[in-house]
Amino acid sequence: MRRRCNILKPFRLRGQHAIICCAILWSTSGLFIKLVNWHPIVIAGMRSLTAAVFMLIVRGFFPPKKSQKNPPGLLWAGALVYSFTMLAFVTANKLTASANAIVLHYSAPIWAALLGWFLIKEKPRREHWGALVMILGGLFLLFKDGLKSGNLLGDVIAMFSGIFFGAHSVVLRMMKDGNPRDSMILGHGINFIIAIPFLFLFPPDVNPGSVLPILFLGIFQIGCASLLFAYGTSRISAIQVMIITMIEPVLSPLWVFLAIGEKPSSSTLIGGLIIIVAVAGSSIIGKRRELSVRQTLS
Repeated sequence: MRRRCNILKPFRLRGQHAIICCAILWSTSGLFIKLVNWHPIVIAGMRSLTAAVFMLIVRGFFPPKKSQKNPPGLLWAGALVYSFTMLAFVTANKLTASANAIVLHYSAPIWAALLGWFLIKEKPRREHWGALVMILGGLFLLFKDGLKSGNLLGDVIAMFSGIFFGAHSVVLRMMKDGNPRDSMILGHGINFIIAIPFLFLFPPDVNPGSVLPILFLGIFQIGCASLLFAYGTSRISAIQVMIITMIEPVLSPLWVFLAIGEKPSSSTLIGGLIIIVAVAGSSIIGKRRELSVRQTLS
């Protein structure tokens, strides 16, 4: 039993590090999307096409093991909720205030906690519930100035993007013994197919100023991030995944500040600090529990 605990520690630690890197890459989306003057669905579709090609190339060099087979139902379920997450979030940003879209999208940890508890019996611990409460408070402070200018339809779609995002982490967790990245590749393919009509309705202006950001978004911001997300979700619980990804909305305004000098408000800084403390505190308490269990077993 002691040997098993020693093996699990680096296994989970690598999963946490992967999700942290994933959240950092995700956080660059707002800055680079601002550089592309295309219809949002076209941006989402071309980003997904680039990501799918990149992930297929990586898959060719690092194919899954023969034992890593995905049940067709979970494969398609993961792909669909992933595609719906991306499309709903982009659409919500078009229909409602950006702050509303982000706050409602990041209700995802609540849905991940409930769905993970119900579907795969991963009961959230006390530190998880405490972190969720702190995170919701931090998000409110982070974006409270934009919450007054919302739109009901956009808010509803943003809420669904949060539900889909939480469900996506749970479905990938259910595929932990399979190959979650194939589900994400399929999701990107679905996204591109949905975007095809918009390419004809809203033809993009192809120039280096748009193509280079799309390549970054596809390869790094969502392509590499998708691989890291698939890797991390197979190693840590769905609720822990969602808590760690709260780093993204904290870093997003930071990149904008560094790039174009847009200074965050005091409430933004306080909200970001609360979220960082919640994520770090939840992780530290979890680590101490694991150490206590190992000492007891040894």
